[in-house]
Amino acid sequence: MKITLSDRMSNFETLIFSELSNYKKQKIHNGLDIIDLSIGSPDLPPPSFVINELSMHAQNPTQYGYSLTGTKEFYDAVSHYYENSFSISIDAEKEVVMTMGSQDGLVHLPMVLTNPGDIILVPDPGYTAYQAGISLASATPYFMPLKKEKQFLPDLDAIPEEVRIKAKIMILNFPGNPVPTLATKEFFEKVVTFARKYNIVVLHDFAYSELYYDEKPISFLSIDGAREVGIEFNSLSKSFNLAGCRIGYAIGNSFVIEALTRFKSNIDYGVFTPIQKAASLALKQSGHFSGELRQVYKNRRDRLVSGLHEIGWKVESPPASMFLWAKVPDHYTSLSFAYKLIDEAGVVVTPGHAFGQEGEGYVRIALVQDEETLARAVQKIKESNIF
Repeated sequence: MKITLSDRMSNFETLIFSELSNYKKQKIHNGLDIIDLSIGSPDLPPPSFVINELSMHAQNPTQYGYSLTGTKEFYDAVSHYYENSFSISIDAEKEVVMTMGSQDGLVHLPMVLTNPGDIILVPDPGYTAYQAGISLASATPYFMPLKKEKQFLPDLDAIPEEVRIKAKIMILNFPGNPVPTLATKEFFEKVVTFARKYNIVVLHDFAYSELYYDEKPISFLSIDGAREVGIEFNSLSKSFNLAGCRIGYAIGNSFVIEALTRFKSNIDYGVFTPIQKAASLALKQSGHFSGELRQVYKNRRDRLVSGLHEIGWKVESPPASMFLWAKVPDHYTSLSFAYKLIDEAGVVVTPGHAFGQEGEGYVRIALVQDEETLARAVQKIKESNIF
């Protein structure tokens, strides 16, 4: 029997993460000591009080049915969190929808708001899920370059008028992945004006809102008029080390939230109720844990950046997120340098081109190992004499 795939599958090639993983496994099989700094998966556990809450409710035999939607308790907790953390008032009944991690909503929203051929403004480089959502919706991406000379912020003035008119969604991500930069209030204000003028829905991915070091990131919804033009996605994956639990949410424009809620009611049956209860507690008691988590990542950042500087790799110290965005040495591509690091130093990073054309010339390094392991990674790179 001959089985053929849909034309759509041509948009879903094997990601570089899988290729690197397979190459890493081969090297380990051959006896090479490998330190993996490629995937942004937290290596730390959730707060103990969250684990205890999840364990307690998971032992209740009545909790194993479909949850169908977000619980009132979870939506109230989201509202409480935004009021407490960003002084933003959220209507828990009309302006919140639970998602299975933020990626769930990021990928599905283009199907809710666009028709085939509609344009979506997307950062380049940007999180790989953005392109997946665009492809599923058969929409057309218009890539907004993130360049160092523009502080890695999209240049809205450079977008052609004919593109602005056809655009339906603008995707933003601050603190960013893979580029760990922060948006300014002035930039977000310009986005609101731009979106209002051209009837563009803004999707702000705020998944790294709690991972900052000096300056607290700005919620897009804190800007006057933002709720009229957009929504913000957030997640408990990185902020509370609950990545495997797959729970996040979107908040903001009630019309968009209602539409996404309706769409999701046709494709999933909600998140396991004990996870929602644990997530609700995390959001209500975020303060102390979030501060401790930031300090852990700050220590890791400082240890790695200073170590790399000492051996001659002048990487920039990020103001937020769990990544370094590091320029590769001259005469290397992102991919060739990533493989050289594996072959000669046993250190795995992600080549920047995996996130878009503008990512060429960089690698992303994830702060997902303890300080001692990061120091060992620096030593291994030093001994390789790459620098």
